[in-house]
Amino acid sequence: MEDKLTRLKENLTKYKSAVIAFSGGVDSTFLARVAKDAYGDKLMLITATSSTYPFYELDEAKSLASLLGISHKIIVSEEIDIPGYADNPPDRCYYCKSELFGKIAFIAASDGYEVIFDGSNADDLKDFRPGMKAKSEKGVISPLAEAGFTKNDIRKYSSEYNLPTATKQSYACLASRFPYGEKITKIKLDRLASAEFEVRNMGFSQFRIRSHENLARFEFDPSEMDKAWAIRDKLSEICKKSGFNYITIDLDGYRTGSMNEVLSETVKKGYQLLK
Repeated sequence: MEDKLTRLKENLTKYKSAVIAFSGGVDSTFLARVAKDAYGDKLMLITATSSTYPFYELDEAKSLASLLGISHKIIVSEEIDIPGYADNPPDRCYYCKSELFGKIAFIAASDGYEVIFDGSNADDLKDFRPGMKAKSEKGVISPLAEAGFTKNDIRKYSSEYNLPTATKQSYACLASRFPYGEKITKIKLDRLASAEFEVRNMGFSQFRIRSHENLARFEFDPSEMDKAWAIRDKLSEICKKSGFNYITIDLDGYRTGSMNEVLSETVKKGYQLLK
């Protein structure tokens, strides 16, 4: 663990200034905290707001940037306006990241920053993530992944740094809640954001609401399944108020990338090689 932190700090010293694609999540917040020691006022955080990034996440990102005392810029990167994105193909994330990192690269170059970082960690490299291709194309570096940091490592050090994100739920953009091929619209994104906002304040350590047209499928951590079942009437009420007609709880529980389970390894490899 100490070797990883030493490696991370050494890797950061290779550059004189940096921009971090900052979501306000566990990973990018920890990276920002360590990078602040390396760069001081030669560090900037950039957060992109869009329909897939709910207001409460943006509010947290602003608060965290202020807490860390790092320059913070908000930009707009509306993914559903990108041709092909709203159709929700398996390589949807490529379109998103290409647009996002392109905008960040322009700002970084204009403002004289040497390098762009994102918060990808070593665990992310094991999943199907077409956005990694866009990251490579735009020259974005992932210091946490390069130093071997897993999500658990990041949470441990976040706690030692007294970061409020140490126990924050893992977050992924709202578009990841839809099965591939289902059209993504602002109305669907807004109802998801509304439902998850209410449920996230009910004390669950980790959950997702997956959207299948008019059906909301909850994924809870297996250890909290009994708790969810005990308040199923309230969960149903929240989702129906948000616009869903049917509500179900997934018996397999929460797992990252569950929408990728329908993709064969051949399909995954094919999309990762495209573009």
